[in-house]
Amino acid sequence: MYKVGGLFSGVGGIELGFKNQGFDIRWANDNDIHCSKTYKINHKHKYILKDIHKLSASELEPVDVMTGGFPCQAFSVAGYRKGLKDERGNLFFEILRLIDEFNNPPKVLLLENVKNFSTHDKGRTLKILREELENRDYCVFNHVLNTADYTSIPQNRERTFIICFREGRDAYLDSTQPMTTKFRMSFPPRKNNNKTDFKTLLEKNVDEKYYYRDDKYMYKDLINDMKSKDTFYQWRRQYVRENKSQLCPTLTANMGTGGHNVPLILTDKGIRKLTPKECFLLQGFPKSFKLPKESPNGQLYKQSGNSVTVKLIEVLAKIIKSCLDKKV
Repeated sequence: MYKVGGLFSGVGGIELGFKNQGFDIRWANDNDIHCSKTYKINHKHKYILKDIHKLSASELEPVDVMTGGFPCQAFSVAGYRKGLKDERGNLFFEILRLIDEFNNPPKVLLLENVKNFSTHDKGRTLKILREELENRDYCVFNHVLNTADYTSIPQNRERTFIICFREGRDAYLDSTQPMTTKFRMSFPPRKNNNKTDFKTLLEKNVDEKYYYRDDKYMYKDLINDMKSKDTFYQWRRQYVRENKSQLCPTLTANMGTGGHNVPLILTDKGIRKLTPKECFLLQGFPKSFKLPKESPNGQLYKQSGNSVTVKLIEVLAKIIKSCLDKKV
């Protein structure tokens, strides 16, 4: 069974996706105390609550696959776009430091970031990352994948995935390198046109606090514009936006900073925002995934918005497993 270690683990969406494909999760790391509470009630493997700057490879068991959804604020269109000059962007170099400290570096890396990561600073940011990884004998692949294109989850969520195999920087040119050759044949994955009806992911007995009534300043706009029970809406400070594709708009970390950021739906009982549990379900987490009762909703919204889509990770983990099996 192939071993996995996770950096910047959040609530463990990447680890869960790999676990569901038969991988053995050996350890995970993050420094968010709120995420750690959610993580620990859902996962049993070793968890290290520590700033990555203070983390040493000597504390970590060598693994076949190392993952990391490293912080994206420095690269997001919603951020300041400082990229590698931003302290959060520099966290990527902590990943490199740990790779260098391992006596046996991971065979495979899976890194995740925001959609525009690949175009940040006219592509120079990605170029630096590729060069640093290639200098460590990794062959680097990157692609923007949308949750809605490759899974049954009805969420429009585009993210950059960087997947690397330690078979040499130019392994994609060499058909004798089995992992890279197999991956090149399988990535990007096949698209999935079968979508889950989002209404099957909704909770049945929802607390009144999630409903928008006439005491809300935007209520008149909401009741005037929200006519369909078959799609999602968003309040955009000045107006109501309808997502006519019937896909949930991208769940974001700033959902925890205000109700206007949480997608809205029209139900038989009125207009309401999604609950934190529903946001996790729209990220592909199972219904059995537990949310700490003591955690504020703001933190839970933030955690779901910061997470990956578990079902998409499962797709990628399955491909990676076939590459490690060296089945060309």
